[in-house]
Amino acid sequence: MHAIMTTSTSNLSSVPSQPSQTQPAAGAAASARWRVLAVFSLGFLVSYVFRGVNLGFAPHLTRELGLNAGDLGLLTSFYFLGFACAQLPAGILLDRYGPRRTEAAMLLVAVAGSLVFALAPGMAGLAAGRLLIGVGVSVCLGAAIQALSMWFPLSRMPLLNGVVMAIGGLGAVLVGSPLSWLLSLTDWRTVSIGLAGVSLAMAALLWFSAPDKPRVGKESLREQLRGTRQILGSERFWRVVPLTLLNQGVFLAVQTLWVGAFLRDVSGYDAGTSARLVSVIGFAMMAGCVGSGWAARHLERLGVSLYAFAGAGMTGFIVVQLLLMAQVPLPAVLLWAAYGVFGSSGILTYAVLARSFPDALIGRATTALTLTVFLSTFACQVGIGFVLDLWPATGGHYPAAAHLVAWAALVTLQVLAAVWYAIGGRRARREAAAAR
Repeated sequence: MHAIMTTSTSNLSSVPSQPSQTQPAAGAAASARWRVLAVFSLGFLVSYVFRGVNLGFAPHLTRELGLNAGDLGLLTSFYFLGFACAQLPAGILLDRYGPRRTEAAMLLVAVAGSLVFALAPGMAGLAAGRLLIGVGVSVCLGAAIQALSMWFPLSRMPLLNGVVMAIGGLGAVLVGSPLSWLLSLTDWRTVSIGLAGVSLAMAALLWFSAPDKPRVGKESLREQLRGTRQILGSERFWRVVPLTLLNQGVFLAVQTLWVGAFLRDVSGYDAGTSARLVSVIGFAMMAGCVGSGWAARHLERLGVSLYAFAGAGMTGFIVVQLLLMAQVPLPAVLLWAAYGVFGSSGILTYAVLARSFPDALIGRATTALTLTVFLSTFACQVGIGFVLDLWPATGGHYPAAAHLVAWAALVTLQVLAAVWYAIGGRRARREAAAAR
């Protein structure tokens, strides 16, 4: 489709009698591109706020409902479960109806979920609300990536994906100190109602402001299901999945719930310091998303593949976790900033997949990868809670050993996945050499 647009623009510009029409058309196209980037990035920001808001709600929910670590992990992870279960249907909807209509419609489900959560009298209602929220925002990342791939050249995707993640990462900042301040003024139910209003406004902004691009040659549902099976059966897909799902799953599980408990129980920080470090992680993640996208584009010109660079970043995340577990005598701000920077490196594999499949499959390839990431996040978030509950809690605090055992298990899995990723990289280089 990009090629068709380029050809059309070229043909118009070759006609001497129409230069005044070409320039406004080019300006309108550029304006539409940047509007796409801005609007869909804001949609992902809303998604990210929902993703991490229970980090601030956790102490209040624990006091009101008497939840233990396992209960809290299960409740919070219902968001990720809903998000994951919606991915394959969402991919089909994205490729059939386009990102604007699909995301705007599904955000209405998030509005309903946020209201259910705000008004819930107990655990069942809270869990149902989180599940609906997860379903409602499940397309925000996939819609953004698909929309950008429709409006921008694929060579810019690593940087643009990073920009989207960075803007979304503001959500991780907002659920730190700003949310703590807001909860000192009001309660979590009022905040949830406010988030429902924000989601409704975002749906309206998408529907009325995001530009559409004509979609050529829509597939039938049967053809779409065949394409989904093609992705899930592709060796190129499973080459990147294990390390990506663990990198992103572990990072999101910790960042959106368990980092506060780790900072309190292992590092001994008070609530105020912990909230500030949570915001540091969010800012660092934003910088890492943009910086890694920019670096990937420039390193490719020097012969460093996007696949290799993404693998190096995710391996760096393993190293940072080991340093935090060892409590090395380095400034906490530096270590947790590195956690945010390297924890965001898995986003680069979305650009790897965008280059591995035709345009008609990008929406489904993206949501299929996101499915694995959020199933992993769900498992990690629940698993950490259950591991912590193997030790007795004292005043809501768990022994440092409990956290370290949970982290050690997750690091071990990441190391094994990194080996698989490296093997896949060698296989890809051999295939490329044979093709030449």
